Amino acid sequence: MKLRCKAFLFDLDGVLVDSRAVVERTWRRWALRHRVDPDRLFPIAHGIRTRDALEAVVPDLATDDEVAWLDAAELADVDGLRAVGGAKQLLSSLPVERWGIVTSCGRSLAQRRLGAVGIPLPEAIVVAEDVKAGKPAPDGYRLGASRLGFDPAACLVFEDATAGVAAARAAGASVVALTTTHAPRQLQAADAMIADFTGIRVDRDQGGFVVEIP
Repeated sequence: MKLRCKAFLFDLDGVLVDSRAVVERTWRRWALRHRVDPDRLFPIAHGIRTRDALEAVVPDLATDDEVAWLDAAELADVDGLRAVGGAKQLLSSLPVERWGIVTSCGRSLAQRRLGAVGIPLPEAIVVAEDVKAGKPAPDGYRLGASRLGFDPAACLVFEDATAGVAAARAAGASVVALTTTHAPRQLQAADAMIADFTGIRVDRDQGGFVVEIP
């Protein structure tokens, strides 16, 4: 499959950085503190903001204190973090002004995780506190495209979560889903699916890019 775009937007967790072990470890610790079944949290904890996840499952615990505890716990834990296969190679091949990140985590956590795996922080980055409505709302991807200077329809988004795919679609972007977090059957709304970035080819073409998906 070949997709054309002018710029690239990447989710962070599960797309550029494999943080699944950290996320699930943190949420399991939190769930045990409050005697909440962690299996209720895992299906939605990936890909959306911490407060949004709490409000969806345990709204009475969606407080500033609980959000702060979860954020601090994730910030302190870098054990097992690694770059998703081929991510560094792909990013190094792209002009710095043509790619950005749209993530549901906060700026400090984004910096921490990217730094832990050796991925540079781009100039165009949208974090949880930058938007009123998190994924699956399109706000983040609209803002990310704007910061790159393009319409969302000219951007190719890489996502791993159902909420993220929905957000990118709602913004008008094309989407490639990574199957690092969710099963393929949950990502059917994407234009294509990949296991990681290994084998992806990007060529320049008339001011934009042609992306060949293996």
